[in-house]
Amino acid sequence: MRRIPGTSGEILHCVQNDKKRIMAKMNFGGVTEEVVTRKEFPLQKAKDVLKNEVIAIIGYGVQGPAQALNLRDNGLNVIIGQRKNSPSFEKAKKDGWKEEKNLFDIEEAAKRGTIIAYLLSDAGQIQAWPTIKPHLTSGKTLFFSHGFGITYKKHTGIVPPKDVDVILVAPKGSGRTVRKIFLEGRGINSSFAVFQDASGKAKEKVLAMGIGVGSGYLFETTFQKEVYSDLTGERGVLMGALAGIMEAQYNILRKKGHTPSEAFNETVEEATQSLIPLISENGMDWMYENCSTTAQRGALDWRHKFRKAVEPVFKELYEKVKSGHEAEVVIKANSKPDYKKQLRKELDEIKNSEMWKAGARVRELRPGVSKK
Repeated sequence: MRRIPGTSGEILHCVQNDKKRIMAKMNFGGVTEEVVTRKEFPLQKAKDVLKNEVIAIIGYGVQGPAQALNLRDNGLNVIIGQRKNSPSFEKAKKDGWKEEKNLFDIEEAAKRGTIIAYLLSDAGQIQAWPTIKPHLTSGKTLFFSHGFGITYKKHTGIVPPKDVDVILVAPKGSGRTVRKIFLEGRGINSSFAVFQDASGKAKEKVLAMGIGVGSGYLFETTFQKEVYSDLTGERGVLMGALAGIMEAQYNILRKKGHTPSEAFNETVEEATQSLIPLISENGMDWMYENCSTTAQRGALDWRHKFRKAVEPVFKELYEKVKSGHEAEVVIKANSKPDYKKQLRKELDEIKNSEMWKAGARVRELRPGVSKK
């Protein structure tokens, strides 16, 4: 068996499906999954599939720049659709996109594109849908990097025509990470899905787009599963739960008389600068084996208590994501005219808290950071 760099899986063997496409079978924790890699679907094959397509990137905010630049650097025909006189429009120009050549307003780009990559925010997609839909003519492809708009169509109103392909490639990282990994010559993990195959070639197109935007490994899912896992992750371990647990520990340490620097170092700094990178490289079991026996024993015992405490919260979270409740909350909040103003208040509350002010000072003291 040959281990794939950057994954915990092992290739067992390659198989051909009924479409004659090679898929790698890999073992993940005892479960065998089919994965598409650059070996089975090389860039040249992606370019051949997409050679007659005009890929219109609608939105130049979070994922848009990275995916557009990666596609362009991979030799594909890309244009940008972004609202004129906006900061993102100016950013696109700074990135080398030329107005009226490959940089247009949203409607013109949608008109010209054969693959419409709908990379606006979820709220932005709802707002722009009446502009986009008339240009989804027969034979075109609607591309997403998030399953929100399609899965929660009752709330978003995004219902594509039946005679277009609807596909998804969701990189497992922020736009900046997608671009950074691409420039390093590596490939990011991505999910892919086909929601609607009008042409009979949707799977070939989605894999080609996945390789084109910089994926190294492509894992099949559905629009529904992608958004359920994504929203749960963002509200859970990736952001919401992580921030909440850190705040809880910091607050207890401060109430018990520990200084801000000590509380922050033991809560955030050691985790982010030492432990999490090592866990990422070697796994949690390795981390347990390579810490003090005191830390080892305590961590092994207390992990069960923490797991039992938070499992009910995660169960509630998943059900609220699945029911559409979280989608309603997001859409309602984003539709308020003062949303950005209120968001700034909430973010400033975090930024100006003692914990994160202490964190800003601690970060300045890291080796190699220039002193202000």
